[in-house]
Amino acid sequence: MTEPPDRSQLAHRTAAFCALLGSSGTVRRLPEVRAAAERALTLLRSGADTAALAAGYDDVDHALRRAGHAGGLTGDSRGATAPGVAAHIKVAVCPSPAPCPRLERARDLLPAPPCAVHGARMRKARLEPER
Repeated sequence: MTEPPDRSQLAHRTAAFCALLGSSGTVRRLPEVRAAAERALTLLRSGADTAALAAGYDDVDHALRRAGHAGGLTGDSRGATAPGVAAHIKVAVCPSPAPCPRLERARDLLPAPPCAVHGARMRKARLEPER
């Protein structure tokens, strides 16, 4: 029997997946990545259990690596977190009632970017300093 996925790691992978869906081009240009992403998105939207969701993210990760993206799903190039950002910077956060940890910089005069998972605009918030 396999061990269930770590919740914080799954949350990090969910944020990276959301960022991937919102990125320009990568998912649309590569059919194998697009197919794996669509399957994972279906699992995420349906509220699949953590093991099924982790397997879906594994499929996306493998498809990205096979397509030449060495960082896979959670590579640093997509930046699912924003370390070292000052507390006064506004960020866009997940609009879901059970939010993922994805952060996007939110510019004051522009609307927040859309969430690729839920289809709604992300909420704007201020970063709190870590204590």
